[in-house]
Amino acid sequence: MNTKPYIFFKRIFDIVFSMLVLLFVLSWLTPIVALLIFLESREKTFFTQERIGENGQTFNIYKFKSMRGMPPINDPLLSKDETTRITKFGKFIRTFRIDEFPQFYNVLIGEMSVVGPRPERQYFLDEIKKHLPKYKKMQQLKPGITSLGQIKYGYADNLDQMLKRARYDLIYLDNLSFWTDIKVILSTIIVVIKGKGR
Repeated sequence: MNTKPYIFFKRIFDIVFSMLVLLFVLSWLTPIVALLIFLESREKTFFTQERIGENGQTFNIYKFKSMRGMPPINDPLLSKDETTRITKFGKFIRTFRIDEFPQFYNVLIGEMSVVGPRPERQYFLDEIKKHLPKYKKMQQLKPGITSLGQIKYGYADNLDQMLKRARYDLIYLDNLSFWTDIKVILSTIIVVIKGKGR
């Protein structure tokens, strides 16, 4: 497959889609989420963390803050290790994937795509590549807000689930097309509406 036309039109789609979300969703959603986060935990609105993107470049990912405090800088933890820090409102926005919405800013500025592999921290990316050497090819793509693996497993609770999620990302890599992206987006919308995020 000649990926150049696909990459070009994917970027156009990402720009248009992210601008629509920022203008018509995040413009009114952010103040509401910010107020509810502050009322419950007195925390700031956004959480940022360094992730690995296209061609191994680092970037800061943006999310609505769903936990109290900050994770240890030098001790990478999976979501299951941090459940005690999740707030009640944080659990709600995770269930409906609302915490991921600020990443549309990452998409707009070209650090991420709407659909692509899960953006990982360097430690976990290295662990995945130890078990799945082919996964290094995923870094040829921009990481995505959603993916086949994210639909299937959501927040991975252990390395085994992370590897299962990564295998779905490899399936995505072997089937790159605009139609595949549309199917992933539609499946994600269903997950969000049904509150099947975790």
